[in-house]
Amino acid sequence: MKYAENILETIGNTPLVKINTLAEELPCLVLAKYETFNPGNSVKDRMALKMIEDAEADGRLKPGGTIIEGTSGNTGMGLALAAIVKGYKCVFVMADKQSKEKIDILKAVGAEVVVCPTNVEPDDPRSYYSVSKRLAEETENAWYVNQYDNPSNAKGHYESTGPEIWEQTEGKITHFVVGVGTGGTISGVGKYLKEKNPNVKVWGIDTYGSVFKKYHETGIFDENEIYPYVTEGIGEDILPKNVDFSIIDGFTKVTDKDAAVYTQLLAKKEGMFLGNSAGAAMKGLLQLKEHFNEDDVVVVLFHDHGSRYVGKMFNDEWMKKMGYLE
Repeated sequence: MKYAENILETIGNTPLVKINTLAEELPCLVLAKYETFNPGNSVKDRMALKMIEDAEADGRLKPGGTIIEGTSGNTGMGLALAAIVKGYKCVFVMADKQSKEKIDILKAVGAEVVVCPTNVEPDDPRSYYSVSKRLAEETENAWYVNQYDNPSNAKGHYESTGPEIWEQTEGKITHFVVGVGTGGTISGVGKYLKEKNPNVKVWGIDTYGSVFKKYHETGIFDENEIYPYVTEGIGEDILPKNVDFSIIDGFTKVTDKDAAVYTQLLAKKEGMFLGNSAGAAMKGLLQLKEHFNEDDVVVVLFHDHGSRYVGKMFNDEWMKKMGYLE
């Protein structure tokens, strides 16, 4: 009989799926690393489990402990699934721009959710960075995950996602394209792929209102670049330690409107019901067209599932209100 001992054993080994209609204008083969097949419906299940296992191993996370983290939703889901199996409590701190579905899903798996304002500075005591740190200090037997600076985040992708992509493409991958938030996926996967073949190009998808692209190109952290944006799960107003800029060959920025429109197009043209960052990644991939030729094998990673965005990108009333649909 073939079965998993628990839900955590089903994490990883997600499929590669060819993108057809939306990639017609590109000369190369485009393959999606389809991470919604993870049990928590996102790529974050991988690093959530890795961060917990490493914290258990070195004693930061003790039996009966409380896991505390600031999350845009998906890391929280991965942590919650692992916490259920392993017997921990969870408190998650979220910014109020995140979809209602994400908050409801975390509550559904037994987590406590604290919601904070989006439009405050990262060091403001009301920000979700500050609130999660404070709660970790005030809560007995708590472990503050800090996915942004926790090296186990990138390590999880170096050990699982990277090797899977290499094996699935038989080492033929030439470009890896992915949205960048905490930096764990791009840095972990990129490091593995470049160790296998230094010629593999690694491209990050950024959003307007985020600091990554300019910092990568100039080394300047420009606070004037920072402003609120709608796109969820990518971009930052801080520089997480998990973003290894030396591994990234370049960034392209995608507008909120394009990210939302392409999220819908992936569903309608490819049957791929995915999250907001997938729309951004798909549009960013098309913007990089001049970098690809007919022999290239381009892998784009799609982070999460469309069910998290039914009230937003998949709601035409919301899309019209935002000015994204005529």
